[in-house]
Amino acid sequence: MAETINPNILLVIALAPLVSAIIAGLFGKAIGRVGSHSVTTASVALSFALSVWVLIQVVGGAHYNATVYTWMQVGGLKMDVGFLIDSLSALMMVVVTFVSMCVHIYTIGYMADDPGYQRFFSYISLFTFSMLMLVMSNNMLQLFFGWEAVGLVSYLLIGFWYTKPTAVFANMKAFIVNRVGDFGFILGIGLALAYTGSLNYTAIFAKAPELTALHLPGTDWMLMSVICISLFIGAMGKSAQFPLHVWLPDSMEGPTPISALIHAATMVTAGIFMVARMSPLFELSNTALSFIMIIGSITALFMGFLGVIQNDIKRVIAYSTLSQLGYMTVALGASAYSVAIFHLMTHAFFKALLFLAAGSVIIGMHHDQDIRHMGGLRKYMPITWITFLIGTLALIGTPFFSGFYSKDSIIDAVGASNLAGSGFATFAVTASVFVTALYSFRLYFLVFHGKERFRDLPAHDDHADDGHDHHHGPLEPHESPWVVTLPLILLAIPSAVIGYFTIQPLLFGGFFNGAISVNAAAHPAMTDLTEHFHGPLQMALHAFTALPLWLAAAGVAVAYYGYMVNLAFPAAVERMFKPVYVLLDHKYYMDWINENIIAAGTRLLGKGLWKGADAGLIDGLLVNGTARVVGIAAGLIRQLQTGYIYYYALAMIGGVVVFMWLYVPGKLLSGWFIR
Repeated sequence: MAETINPNILLVIALAPLVSAIIAGLFGKAIGRVGSHSVTTASVALSFALSVWVLIQVVGGAHYNATVYTWMQVGGLKMDVGFLIDSLSALMMVVVTFVSMCVHIYTIGYMADDPGYQRFFSYISLFTFSMLMLVMSNNMLQLFFGWEAVGLVSYLLIGFWYTKPTAVFANMKAFIVNRVGDFGFILGIGLALAYTGSLNYTAIFAKAPELTALHLPGTDWMLMSVICISLFIGAMGKSAQFPLHVWLPDSMEGPTPISALIHAATMVTAGIFMVARMSPLFELSNTALSFIMIIGSITALFMGFLGVIQNDIKRVIAYSTLSQLGYMTVALGASAYSVAIFHLMTHAFFKALLFLAAGSVIIGMHHDQDIRHMGGLRKYMPITWITFLIGTLALIGTPFFSGFYSKDSIIDAVGASNLAGSGFATFAVTASVFVTALYSFRLYFLVFHGKERFRDLPAHDDHADDGHDHHHGPLEPHESPWVVTLPLILLAIPSAVIGYFTIQPLLFGGFFNGAISVNAAAHPAMTDLTEHFHGPLQMALHAFTALPLWLAAAGVAVAYYGYMVNLAFPAAVERMFKPVYVLLDHKYYMDWINENIIAAGTRLLGKGLWKGADAGLIDGLLVNGTARVVGIAAGLIRQLQTGYIYYYALAMIGGVVVFMWLYVPGKLLSGWFIR
């Protein structure tokens, strides 16, 4: 096996989706719908095939880290476009391109009636290019480019149905919240550049130990902690961690395919990938790791609670995504970076599956997304039903399914951590198992089992601005076409089995050696996991004696009782815990706080700066005030311009006298006057 990878292959992987996005975007009308989806799907399929080949080479020992283009050089600072291909980036490339390929195929059926068909394919291919540039980068400049590019394209995709006010509000909300996180991100990059003199990963990592003895100027804060926390604030925005999570549920206003592409498999995992990539920095700051662990714990537990009361099928899965991102973040805080990436991979498959299956349900329900209007869809949509069930079982951590191996590894890793906050984190991720099972099977039972509630609905015409046809008579669910169900099958297979076959090499076989750094002496979580791992089969069997499995079973049982046996039970619980329900229904009042305190305060501050600083000080005093002073002075001086020569002569004599008084020595002047 070659020790290096052909850079031309890497260029094709990254640029093929970009070229197809340009073709579909600029020439979509000329090549038509078939041409647009053909060129974009083929390009992403090519990137996927080549990414698999690159992963095979990496497993065989190949590696690549080089500059492919120098953008500019300022003094000693080089700004490059380059690729770092190791086990971490190669795995991410395969995940991104595979999920993107499935989404492209799925979109052919889902968006068939949408007037923005070509535009949508252009956007999702452009998004794939942006994400590939992010995960393949070998320097922070390119990382930041990909980081911002996925944010920009997500803005376009969330607001794809731009005639819907809710979609416009959602994409603006996502854009603004991510800017908050990105401020911290670019601050961290700037500090790293200022103290290392480079943007290249290798150079920054090499100088990182020297920074541990430094403090942020003017403070007693450890410089490394400030850099790491600043970088993680960027991840909080992109990976939707509390309190910067508020944009992700609203992003469900976009078409369902983007929910799978952006909010399950790629964009929201960019922050997880970034922290894992920067592990040589984060390992030098226990403060940053504890901060990460606590933030992830809050997100995992409290975002899961919100999923229990949601009635929009996509929003339930969206809050599930928030919770699972919290799990990944907790693993990062425990220095179990490889476990976080492992869960990122398994989650990408089963969460993309759940989103796409939800989209299939929405198609079958003629674009009604309220789960209270569903029920009994199992017999009408058998492929969607079985694939959705597989994704749900993986999500709740059922033994032998992919999610089980990654979630249980996270719980064990956190339990083995000795950092501040690990106790709360252990409680949060363990309790979240019950919550996840409860909202997951609540959704499953309400959609696929029980009474066929859609029979009782009047004709309606929801989402009239989304470009789809909607029913105006009795609803009859139907299975989706093969271009929709084929991606479900392709995603269901890894959702079921990939965890079993990959846990050994990814976590305990040295797969991430050289790509992820862990100080085992200071952070023993992975060492503890290795000591207690005896194979995937033994791990699954041992789960039957462990608390998480029984918590998951309890969650399923409560959901079954409340939504299949005693249908009055949920309403009774709601009445009993009315204050808690109101709190959850208002999403912990985070949106209210953002809109009525933070945004209102910002508007007030902006108005004050506008009226006081801009209009009053700058325009009123400095600009217009200066003009008024000049005008007044000119008016006074103008009075002296009479045109009479004797006035001018008198002024000249007066000027000479004043000059002599000021500049001629006092004794000489007084003697001159005496004489």
